[in-house]
Amino acid sequence: MLKTQEKTIYLGVEQEMLAKRLSFIKPSPTLAMSAKAAQMKARGIDIINLSAGEPDFDTPDFIKQAATAAMAKGMTKYTAVDGMPALKKAIQQKFLRDNQLSYEPEQLMVSTGGKQVIFNALMATIEQGDEVIIPAPYWVSYPDMTALFGGKPVFVECIEANGFKLTPSQLDEVITPKTKWLILNSPSNPTGELYSKEELMALGEVLLKHPHVYVMSDDIYEYLVYDEKPFYTIASLVPGLRSRILVVNGVSKSYSMTGWRIGYGAGPKELIKAMTMLQSQSTSNACSIAQAATIDALSSDLGFLKAWKTEFAARRDFFHAEINKIEGLSARKASGAFYLYINCSGIIGKITPQGSTIESDNDFTTYLLEHANIAAVSGAAFGLSPYFRISYATSKEILSQAIRRIAAAVAELT
Repeated sequence: MLKTQEKTIYLGVEQEMLAKRLSFIKPSPTLAMSAKAAQMKARGIDIINLSAGEPDFDTPDFIKQAATAAMAKGMTKYTAVDGMPALKKAIQQKFLRDNQLSYEPEQLMVSTGGKQVIFNALMATIEQGDEVIIPAPYWVSYPDMTALFGGKPVFVECIEANGFKLTPSQLDEVITPKTKWLILNSPSNPTGELYSKEELMALGEVLLKHPHVYVMSDDIYEYLVYDEKPFYTIASLVPGLRSRILVVNGVSKSYSMTGWRIGYGAGPKELIKAMTMLQSQSTSNACSIAQAATIDALSSDLGFLKAWKTEFAARRDFFHAEINKIEGLSARKASGAFYLYINCSGIIGKITPQGSTIESDNDFTTYLLEHANIAAVSGAAFGLSPYFRISYATSKEILSQAIRRIAAAVAELT
């Protein structure tokens, strides 16, 4: 860093040329940890990366074949900003089939991943000082996106005893005249917890009393639910809220298409119109080839997912049982997604072999990375400590190695 009389130059960039709004956000902690793990691995260090939020299974062949066929047909040009008509029709059919929800094409849009849907929605609606209720623990990007547009994240601590889920009384207490959005994510990243039908309906009863509050239902892990538990979206359970609910979904997680970058949103026409206008001035349409492949993905019978879910559930059961055998660590058995949110309160205050004190979950994940070559993400990144998140979207063999390393590292603490 070089200092002059009038300005600071950092990494060759004059800070005075950068917008002040950048001070409101930070790089994604989960992506940062994955990048650090990749860098260490590139240096020849045997890193086990449990920080990545993506399935380890390959995209199903029939989806890849659909992309190849699309290219052969010349489907390599611009599409409508809000998505191909054929894809929007497939999305309509998906909502009718799986969620008993009916949407017109003007109520749907396709973006480059679910993240862009959320980004577009918040940019289109938030005014300076508007409040967004974000249950904690939360996906790391919700608060940063809110702050970027001048909004105020309102965090509600959702304790482990309540399944890390927002209660109706908590919701009622934090709604103010400035509240613009409530963001709900089920199954949850980072906890894997699933809201029941009754829990969502109870939240809906609170929201019906506050007609100025919009609801963003992030359903990206919809199909990754275990133990025969049903998935519900609040949009289908509380019809009185339909005019102010934005449903966010996509193919990244359930179809193992993280790199294809296709997400979609369903909501009020005027909101979708505004989001589309913004997208027309940013990315324009999502990749035409990925859109074409997604038509086949959404129209499939999801038969491939049965084997994936069986494997995910087995990995979850294994890691959950083993982590609870390690003194100082404990975890709930998640109902969905592919994460465990592990309580490490029993580790806080312990001393490392190097003589340092573990004072936080950040310290503990740093210790695991440097001492055990395990990459995990601290609970601080998700707004609730002392916890850390691991992804079990990797093989049983690797998870077994990870457990042995974590157990050995914890055993060396005094």
